Amino acid sequence: MKIYTKTGDKGQTSLYDGTRIDKDSLRVESYGTVDELNSSIGFAMKFVEDESIRASLKRIQMRLFFVAGELATIEEGKYKYTVREEDIQALEKIIDDYIPIIKGADKFIVPGSSTAAAALHVSRTICRRAERRIITLKRHEEVRDLLLKFVNRLSDVLYTYARYLESDLTIMDFEKAYNEKL
Repeated sequence: MKIYTKTGDKGQTSLYDGTRIDKDSLRVESYGTVDELNSSIGFAMKFVEDESIRASLKRIQMRLFFVAGELATIEEGKYKYTVREEDIQALEKIIDDYIPIIKGADKFIVPGSSTAAAALHVSRTICRRAERRIITLKRHEEVRDLLLKFVNRLSDVLYTYARYLESDLTIMDFEKAYNEKL
């Protein structure tokens, strides 16, 4: 099997439903950013030692394929694996379970006191960018509200996991930082 098809050499690609579309379209940008997020989570997992968090992140990666697939399909009903309300509820449960045990969860922190936390914070920021891309797409094309809600909650889960895995918490002291020289 060849990996190259030469069909995209002129700046277009095929969506899941066969529709041809420009590679720099909002739709491609949206699912491309979700793909970047999925890869970032895979990278972050290599630093996470907590098996339950790793298993959770793996399940999240599978759901991100559903998000990307839905975004890569214009024809309604053509892609059957979509995120559901129960997926969002599962993300909310993760947040509800972890936030009470995180020290200073309501404070700004300087991210990255452990490799796992730093990698998850990068994933969180990519997730927020994916969310922004999907919002922009939604202004021009049909996107299910549930899909957007899932990505929003996912960024909160990534924040929660990153905060939980921080080793030496550096709570942001704005006054001190403002007065320090670079």
